[in-house]
Amino acid sequence: MLRISPTVKHLLILNVIVFAGTYLMGNEEVFYKLLALFYPMSDYFGFWQIITHMFMHGSFQHLLFNMFALWMFGTAVEQIFGQRKFITFYISCGLGAVALTFLVYFIQIYPVLSDLEARGFSYEIIKEISSLNILENNMFKGEILAQKMQPLLESYGKSLAQIDTSTFRMFFDLNVKSNGSMVGASGAIFGVLVAFGMLNPNAELMLIFLPIPIKAKYFIPGIIAIDLFSAISGVSVFSPSNTAYVAHIGGALTGFLLMYFWKKNQFDKYRWN
Repeated sequence: MLRISPTVKHLLILNVIVFAGTYLMGNEEVFYKLLALFYPMSDYFGFWQIITHMFMHGSFQHLLFNMFALWMFGTAVEQIFGQRKFITFYISCGLGAVALTFLVYFIQIYPVLSDLEARGFSYEIIKEISSLNILENNMFKGEILAQKMQPLLESYGKSLAQIDTSTFRMFFDLNVKSNGSMVGASGAIFGVLVAFGMLNPNAELMLIFLPIPIKAKYFIPGIIAIDLFSAISGVSVFSPSNTAYVAHIGGALTGFLLMYFWKKNQFDKYRWN
């Protein structure tokens, strides 16, 4: 049986402790708002979240799947990398996942911000409206946004009656995008997957529901391609609809770039066949 390497073991323990602590210490919502990763326009955003979100998970199934993947692939990678290089690689892939997620976020919202500013709304009022809590039963509600916008607009000398449907829709979409959050080790783990595939290209892997052995050099790019399709199309293939596909791609891309440069040195013999 494959032994657990030291860094992977410590990561497993830390993830389990954070997950258990979130639920056992009471007021789960407070821990989530403190440690999950929120977008910069959210009032809940904190710079430390770019690290802490990697150790948060939304459900036991989410934790179990990620920790299984970390144990299965991380131990094999750490045995080659060593402890220091593995933890550097792991955290770097997690940060790469955040970087691509934020980049895509800003690409999506920049045209909206520019359009709203061109319509006479200052950045301050745009940020305040985008930060309003319009959730009810885990659903974003336009009627709640309208109710909360009215007094806010009046404080800036404006009125809800002055806002047309397209402008309101932009505010609503911006609020939804800005109040999303991300948790989980998936971005870092996708980087580890890429490293495993490049170090062990001919290792045979299988999906649980498709017990056909596939070489890692085909299997792992295939998984990433499915996530890329899901990120672009918005259609979830194997994962829940709230999966952070862009983060997966960011982690995988970071892992590939690190491996590409590292393989020219001590890992050169593990290049793709």
